[in-house]
Amino acid sequence: MANSFKNSITGSVGTSGVIAYRTPSATTTTVIGVSVANAAAQNISVSAMVRSSTENKCVYLVKDALIPQGGASVLVGGEQKLVLGANDFISVTSSLANSADVVVSVLEVS
Repeated sequence: MANSFKNSITGSVGTSGVIAYRTPSATTTTVIGVSVANAAAQNISVSAMVRSSTENKCVYLVKDALIPQGGASVLVGGEQKLVLGANDFISVTSSLANSADVVVSVLEVS
């Protein structure tokens, strides 16, 4: 089994859901960090969802979290981890167009 640390960087997230990270097929992923930064000149609210392809479910990691101008929110980090199966993904939506930058740090096991 091969282990690989990776970052997925997504800029200018807006009002349409954007996939910030998707686990490759035949791979399991441990998400070790998810950070969302406000790149706008005003406050924004951000929602992040996790989609499980094996369970055919989509649930919120966070819903309508307020991030002030110039601020950031750590959705996953420290003691908290998240496990994703093959083809599972994390999507992010902001209340304002082109306003959020997302970094997802993972350990992929294939």
